[in-house]
Amino acid sequence: MTASRIDASPDTVHWGYFDAALKPVLTIDSGETVTLSTVSGGEDVMPADGSPFIVPDALRAIHRQVSTRFPFHICTGPVAVRGARAGGVLEVRIKQIDLHYDWGFNVIRPLAGALPDDFHQRRLMHIPLDASRMEARLPWGLTLPLKPFFGVMAVAPPANWGAIPTPPPRRNGGNIDNKELVAGTTLYLPVFCDGALFSVGDGHGAQGDGEVCITAIETGLVGTFELVARNDMTLEWPIAETPTHWITMAFDPDLDDCVVIALRAMLDLIERLGGLSREDAYTLCSLAADLRVTQVVNGSKGIHIMLEKTLLQR
Repeated sequence: MTASRIDASPDTVHWGYFDAALKPVLTIDSGETVTLSTVSGGEDVMPADGSPFIVPDALRAIHRQVSTRFPFHICTGPVAVRGARAGGVLEVRIKQIDLHYDWGFNVIRPLAGALPDDFHQRRLMHIPLDASRMEARLPWGLTLPLKPFFGVMAVAPPANWGAIPTPPPRRNGGNIDNKELVAGTTLYLPVFCDGALFSVGDGHGAQGDGEVCITAIETGLVGTFELVARNDMTLEWPIAETPTHWITMAFDPDLDDCVVIALRAMLDLIERLGGLSREDAYTLCSLAADLRVTQVVNGSKGIHIMLEKTLLQR
């Protein structure tokens, strides 16, 4: 299997936006594997000079040389996949995720997060990351296990949307912030332009469902992905598959609307894979599916519904 690697650099990232007009930094065949390193954080969140943390030279170069269309996520890519066609699906098999930094950061900002009026001072915290133990050490002494995943995985939006900011997740994926999307899972994204144009960024070392203060342990990661063009599939919204569960997802400013979208998508999936009637699928969801709040801080909120695969075996 052919494998390529693209490292984050001023020539391989786009900062804060998605756009179907972006030129691919790499084009691969369907089924090939690509490794993408990512960086996170603007100059305002960098460790101070003299700190024990290592700031990658590529991140400093990006700060100097890359203009921010919108001041949000730094994304590596896009990668074009030959054979991926608008109207189909890109299957993103997440093969491996490794740490790229020995530190992460968390920020509380006034007027942001789930409690925008409760905190009146900005607070920046740098968090040491131990790759050998896969642990983070918080300032008050608590040790947290690291479960790295990419907050942002996306294909290009429809061309007529133009350049769109990264924070709100949409049908093309983007800032999904779903902590279930660790190595070993597969994400399925609707494709809106030929080639798909896959980008990734917003590395998280650990995050709780909700991401309530608007940041997780933000860090740089290195991900290896097998990208497969699936023109035999169609999707309205992203879905995902873990070794044990199917996951449907929805994004909307209204959490109630997210529930409706994600639940209908799960009923569709149960009917297709399990062969159940829609009524039986609805009952199964009420008895066995877990409806979770993905995040509530990105403009469009997120809901994901998880159902064990064994419940769909015929």
